Amino acid sequence: MDYKYRNVLALAYVGDCVYEIYIRKFLFLKGLEKVNDLQKEAVNYVSAKGQAKYLREMLNSQFLTDEELELVHRARNHKSHSSPKNTNVATYHDATGLEALIGYLSLSGNEKRVEEIMNFIIGG
Repeated sequence: MDYKYRNVLALAYVGDCVYEIYIRKFLFLKGLEKVNDLQKEAVNYVSAKGQAKYLREMLNSQFLTDEELELVHRARNHKSHSSPKNTNVATYHDATGLEALIGYLSLSGNEKRVEEIMNFIIGG
């Protein structure tokens, strides 16, 4: 099934889960074991601000393929009916773009590319 043109917010919903699992595993394997420490460190990665920062770094370094860029732009431009809680709209849209991309890649079975993106983010 081609997930490219599915609802980008639904893709972002899935991508958010995949992304958070990668980050939680990374932090645990890094040696953090106290839940409070894990949560404090995870916020740097999983917050909209953190996700937007990593997306911008990928965009600036031309890390994404044309197909990935198309999906990210579609997700960033999607009109949301909810307003972001702790950030501005542009940051929220960037974070949604990253989440949608990860959701799309994961649902499409492209775990290798998800891994490459997550390694870019965590510096692996």
